[in-house]
Amino acid sequence: MSLFNLKTWVYYYVALLKRLGVLRFSLLLAVAIISADSALQILLTIYFDEPLSIAGASRSILIGLLITPWAVYFLTVVVGDLEEARAHLDNTVATLKEMRQKERLKTHELEKEIIERKTSQQKLVEAASLLKSFLNTSPDLVFHRDLKSRFVSCNKATEMLTGKTEKELIGLTPFDLFPEDYAHQAVVRDQTVKKQQKEQIHEHWLHFPNGKKAYFEVRTLPLFNSESVCIGIIGFGRDITERKKHQESIDKNIRDKTDFISSIGHELRTPLNGIVGLSRMLLDEQLTSEQMKYLKTIHISAISLGNIFSDIINLDKLDRNRLKLATNNINMLDFIGDLKSLTFIQTEQKGLTFKFEQCGDFPDTIETDDTRLRQVLWNLLSNAVKFTQTGTITIRCSCYPLNRNQVELCFEVEDSGIGIPEDQLDKIFAMYYQVEGNTFATGTGIGLAVTSKIAQAMGGVISVKSKLGEGSTFKLTLAVNFPAKEHQEQQIKYNLPKLSILLVEDIELNILVATSLLEKLGHKVDSAINGAQALNKFAHNTYQLILMDIQLPDMNGYQVTQKLREIHGHKLPPIVALTANVFADSKGFLDQGMDGALGKPLSVNSFNSMIQKLFVPADKHQKTDSVLKIQQRVQQTNTLFDQEMLLELMAFLPTPVILENIVLFEKLLPEYLEILDSNMIAKDQKGIVNEAHKIKGAAGSVGLKRIQGIAQQLQSPDLPAWWDNIDDWVELIKSEFPKDITALKKWVVANGK
Repeated sequence: MSLFNLKTWVYYYVALLKRLGVLRFSLLLAVAIISADSALQILLTIYFDEPLSIAGASRSILIGLLITPWAVYFLTVVVGDLEEARAHLDNTVATLKEMRQKERLKTHELEKEIIERKTSQQKLVEAASLLKSFLNTSPDLVFHRDLKSRFVSCNKATEMLTGKTEKELIGLTPFDLFPEDYAHQAVVRDQTVKKQQKEQIHEHWLHFPNGKKAYFEVRTLPLFNSESVCIGIIGFGRDITERKKHQESIDKNIRDKTDFISSIGHELRTPLNGIVGLSRMLLDEQLTSEQMKYLKTIHISAISLGNIFSDIINLDKLDRNRLKLATNNINMLDFIGDLKSLTFIQTEQKGLTFKFEQCGDFPDTIETDDTRLRQVLWNLLSNAVKFTQTGTITIRCSCYPLNRNQVELCFEVEDSGIGIPEDQLDKIFAMYYQVEGNTFATGTGIGLAVTSKIAQAMGGVISVKSKLGEGSTFKLTLAVNFPAKEHQEQQIKYNLPKLSILLVEDIELNILVATSLLEKLGHKVDSAINGAQALNKFAHNTYQLILMDIQLPDMNGYQVTQKLREIHGHKLPPIVALTANVFADSKGFLDQGMDGALGKPLSVNSFNSMIQKLFVPADKHQKTDSVLKIQQRVQQTNTLFDQEMLLELMAFLPTPVILENIVLFEKLLPEYLEILDSNMIAKDQKGIVNEAHKIKGAAGSVGLKRIQGIAQQLQSPDLPAWWDNIDDWVELIKSEFPKDITALKKWVVANGK
């Protein structure tokens, strides 16, 4: 410690005062002062060589005693102040230390929070990146639009669809990307989502930049912020082209099934119609009772077979909701008489007793589908006879008025047959169901199911009551209308003209039946067995009506009609189609250039209605002038490629160049076909024609004549049955073009230079 450091002496002095206390320190200080003064006196005396006196010593003691209290007091006060200052300083230091400690804790917490925030931000960035990657890898469209339908963001799938990057899409609206009609629909849906805050779903064909089409199911939903306020629209689009294609495949199978049943119907109904028609005509002749019995059996058997076939046809119609009802006027006296006759014939053959009961007055005429009503009652009657070995068949007919224009008809068919177990009553109208343990149950099991559905389509109900071993009662209840009096009077008033008719039909049996019926009605009939003969006969004779079969050996009825119109113009008489197609729609025949259509076998009522429509002046209908413009099919050669064109081309170009062109076509064709498939699924005829035109041009440029010819058919929608054949043509191109290209390459190499 330095002796000249005042701060050190002060610390020492204060420490000594605190250790000794004020009294002892004062005594010690007094002694020190006296000693110091005495020492000073001695030193001065010695220095000045003077003698040491008592007075001097006393003076030193007195001075020490006088100075000490004031020095002690002063020092004590100073020390107290210093001590107080020191204590305050200690408190301040302690407070600062505490504050520093708190600041350290806060700093630590802040650093921890910053670290956590950085970690959260990093995780958020990673999650956003992961979500973006996930959305970009999704094949579904994902997009975000603001409330003004401007794009804000999207995923890669949306970029591929629009052909623009996300940055390029930002700020664009649907009007900048899609056709105007679809863009307008999209904006309207966005506004609907905003207002209703509900999901909107729609399906639409969307176009890729390369021309490919895809069928998308698009869902748009409201996008909310943390305060549940709608701030935009978020959309999701799923490519359901395969599902659409699968549905189209199902529809095509249904069409094929329909065509098959139609063809079978034509083949089966032709001989069947002959049997029914001729037997019906023979029943009007004078026959012995035994001949009449046999003939009735033939007639009823043919009708029964026709009804079974009708069940099969109706089953197909009911499956696709294509069953159509025709409203006809039924003479109830004749209808009841026919019902009695049919029942009597069936019961007589099996040795059963027949009873008929009628309750209430029936109107003279009602309006309903007489064919369907007969079919329903026939099925119920046939079942009753089938399951009754001995006993009685009873038919009860009743009629109850509903209002001024309607009555309720009730037909009950009761048998005393084997009956139906109670636990199976609710199952007998199911498709293909047959009562368990029933040894008499034969057939397909569709009769009652079809009968019930037909009754429902007519607005009626079929119910059943039965006891096992005691028999069954089936009841048909149906509300029908009265026909308008004006219509009845009009039918009576009309006097139908007798016509000169050209019948175009290739089956002799059908010609015989139809000619006999028409001649009985007073008409004069000439026949032609094919299209060429029809054209020739019309050129040399005058006819007032042409009945045209559709399926002829040399050309179809539409082609004959077209040729007649091309040659004779509008001077032709009405041309009415004859068809055994049970799915025939008269509008389709009108579109093909016919003036009407009649089913086979000819029905007197339907034929007379057609004559009335076409020839009665008071009820003329404007005949259609539309003629189907059918182009001749492109003539195809058996050669796979155009050798003449290729030889000319090879005279100017080297073989490698030609082969390169073929390879390029080979690479491009699958893409063309993919786009063509999408257009076919979308049923976009214009797109199909355009893409087929590309294929035709590309195939022609490399000499693939067969592929070019098929593509020519694909791009020609005016061809007959074009839409029905395009699937087969496309499949033919897909299956044959690899072989054709391989053969073409070999031929080019073999004939090249």
